[in-house]
Amino acid sequence: MKILVTGAAGFIGFHTSKKLLDRGDTVVGLDNFNDYYDVSLKDARAAILDDYDDFAMARIDLADRAAMEALFEKEKFDKVIHLAAQAGVRYSIENPHSYIESNIVGTLHILEGCRHHKVQHLTYASSSSVYGANTTMPFSIHQNVDHPLALYGATKKANELMAHTYSNLYNLPTTGLRFFTVYGPWGRPDMALFMFTRNIIEDKPIDVFNYGKHKRDFTYIDDIVEGVVRTSDNTATPNEDWDPASPDPGTSMAPYRIYNIGNQQPVELMDYIAAIEKCVGKTAEKNLLPMQPGDVPDTWADTQDLADDVGYQPSTPMETGVKNFVDWYLEFYS
Repeated sequence: MKILVTGAAGFIGFHTSKKLLDRGDTVVGLDNFNDYYDVSLKDARAAILDDYDDFAMARIDLADRAAMEALFEKEKFDKVIHLAAQAGVRYSIENPHSYIESNIVGTLHILEGCRHHKVQHLTYASSSSVYGANTTMPFSIHQNVDHPLALYGATKKANELMAHTYSNLYNLPTTGLRFFTVYGPWGRPDMALFMFTRNIIEDKPIDVFNYGKHKRDFTYIDDIVEGVVRTSDNTATPNEDWDPASPDPGTSMAPYRIYNIGNQQPVELMDYIAAIEKCVGKTAEKNLLPMQPGDVPDTWADTQDLADDVGYQPSTPMETGVKNFVDWYLEFYS
């Protein structure tokens, strides 16, 4: 298979590309190497991928229509795994335009490329943020998700709707994966695990929002990547029992699927911090703060559909995943 992985210099894209290369696929990575966070970390990930003979990196912005059309025309991809996006709930409040350009316009270019070049299956990143104001736990793909709390979640919901129209109009198989708080080695510096670890090591206080009363369905990167690759291998098909009089949000009469991909075990934020403290060997000084705009108190993924369809089964305990990250952090930053 020749597979396009967008966001290949990013956290999940890097690990996904490596998994595909290790099993023998040819991978073209796409990334614009923007400065949303430390570009040197993206460069370090890309350097590892560049060591593979069957890997090539395209330094392209998703929003560049001409460059995207030329890439699809040249490479003739079998499948696409679209993981690139402008990430971050809080940053979407500060810089909304970048989310429209990357997440909406960029995804349109991916869909158009897949449509015109007969890509067999598009797997793309959605987010638990689409659940927004919903408080029914665990979050299920069969629930309504029409009340996002920040523009980031709204763009991810829009991606799901855009994918459905292309599945319906052009018979393009698409599968969206709603990620739940992914963590692990090579993670993003703007995420809690990275910031907490860095500050605790440097004897700086950490900001703990919602006074530490959050629960998150923290999902280890290896479990996520296993699910992404299995999903890509399992091409979406129509649900023959889909009823337009009582429409199921997670499936369709078109070749379209939505899945949650999480750990199914929500963890108290304070327990997460305690695991970091244990690995670092220091106690954090905590600034207890109110909940941030656009945030949600709890997340919890119902992943039964993904387990039924592709055999997804997360297996990494939170304590093990945190230790693996801290070990990587100490080695990478000496």
